[in-house]
Amino acid sequence: MDADNKSYDDINVTPMVDLYLVLLLIFIIMTTAGVQGVKVNLPRGGAASSKPLEGPKMQAITVNNEGKIFLNTLPVTLDELSSKLEALKSSTPEFPVVIRGDSASQYQGIMDVLNVVGRLGITQIGLATQARK
Repeated sequence: MDADNKSYDDINVTPMVDLYLVLLLIFIIMTTAGVQGVKVNLPRGGAASSKPLEGPKMQAITVNNEGKIFLNTLPVTLDELSSKLEALKSSTPEFPVVIRGDSASQYQGIMDVLNVVGRLGITQIGLATQARK
């Protein structure tokens, strides 16, 4: 009878900690799965590839097959792209930019983006392509 009337002084938190760890794991996986950029069909490049641009502040500029421009995943116009990159350059003078263009996109759209990046004096520029099979 003493066991039935005994009050519990502590709470078993092990199942709650397990739940938090599972939720943290799911959050980490979903965060890393959301890679920056918009899905486009990249053109084929040559066999030789340059070293990949790496850095914590890398920006991805994408021109899709409709000619729309995206900074990371946000749609922008050329003027908005220029102002956002200029703001980034004022806070971080050196950051790499990767320009991705759909193989069916107009070449002029990519040239417009390159002109904006060049006018701002960004020197770390990469053009994304697929490896030749």
